[in-house]
Amino acid sequence: MTPIATTTRAAATALCVAAALLGCAASPTAAPPAMGATVPAAWNAAALQEVLDYARAQKTTGLLIIQNRQVIAEQHWPLPADATVFRAAFVHGQAADGALLEDVASQQKSFIALLAAIAADRGLMDVERPVATYIGAAWSKAPPAVEARITVRQLLEMTSGLTEDLRTEAEPGARFFYNTPAYAVTKRVLEQAARGPLDEITRQWLTVPLGMADTAWRPRPAALADAGNPTGLVTTPRDIARMGQLVLDQGLAPDGRRVVSAAQLGLLLQRTPTNPAYGRLWWLNGGSHAYLSGADAPRREGPLIETAPADLVAALGFHDRKLFVVPSRQLIVVRTGQTAPARDFNQQLWQRLMKAVPAGG
Repeated sequence: MTPIATTTRAAATALCVAAALLGCAASPTAAPPAMGATVPAAWNAAALQEVLDYARAQKTTGLLIIQNRQVIAEQHWPLPADATVFRAAFVHGQAADGALLEDVASQQKSFIALLAAIAADRGLMDVERPVATYIGAAWSKAPPAVEARITVRQLLEMTSGLTEDLRTEAEPGARFFYNTPAYAVTKRVLEQAARGPLDEITRQWLTVPLGMADTAWRPRPAALADAGNPTGLVTTPRDIARMGQLVLDQGLAPDGRRVVSAAQLGLLLQRTPTNPAYGRLWWLNGGSHAYLSGADAPRREGPLIETAPADLVAALGFHDRKLFVVPSRQLIVVRTGQTAPARDFNQQLWQRLMKAVPAGG
């Protein structure tokens, strides 16, 4: 199941009602292009086609697979005419390459984590300091003495101890709870630490250096904004892949410029004591167990995705938005679109992918 806050599900339900009342019309979409590259001989072409067929059957709008900087497969599929709710909430047009411009939901968290790491590199922010250091007191509904102990790092690690309405339910740092409204406070912290708007920080620090020309922050529809995170990151599979390549390249831009230090990047991908499947707003495979999303989320034994390589790291969002990065294979996989019908989509996708990927990398 894709990690999301329960408030996001409630917002999606509200949008379903709104769309039904408004009778939203489907906008035209381009026909899907063919596979984006000749399959390298080392890849199993038949197995790769099974991956593409499976992805298409799972309401995918975009699938991009890159290995060693080479596009192995790239496919865009149009939304069906009955996807009016999804279109109204998450689609912001179409890019020149035919991909939909989609609000990728909680994938933005991993993007914000990179900005926080860059701010730390620049000496603008110390994640060990209290949140109130940057945005002042009374930013939450916790008692003042408790709020004063909540650090920026705890926001990044989902261990603030707050509920979704920002009230206290646990000691800061004591337990993992996937909390989108608490995470959203990190955006305010970044703006105050950098003394600039998020849009400008994003352009200067990430999207321009990485060539992410189709990525921007956009206001969300009211129903989604009410979930406690009013701005969405709108982007495309190719731009998402550029974020993945930054991880593979240990913080270097395509032109060799240093965007974020390898040390700070490593901290984002370091397992946390409260959840070995989570770092700082990034999901991590290969741990002994995992806690996912939702109130009282149960402990699940084993790695996040059993069929995937153990060193996989991921940026995941509502509606099964995926950025998978596998350093040992120099592999990037991006998936956009609607919620996959298969509840075990991650497992099934990687089971098929591992049959297609060359042995040993």
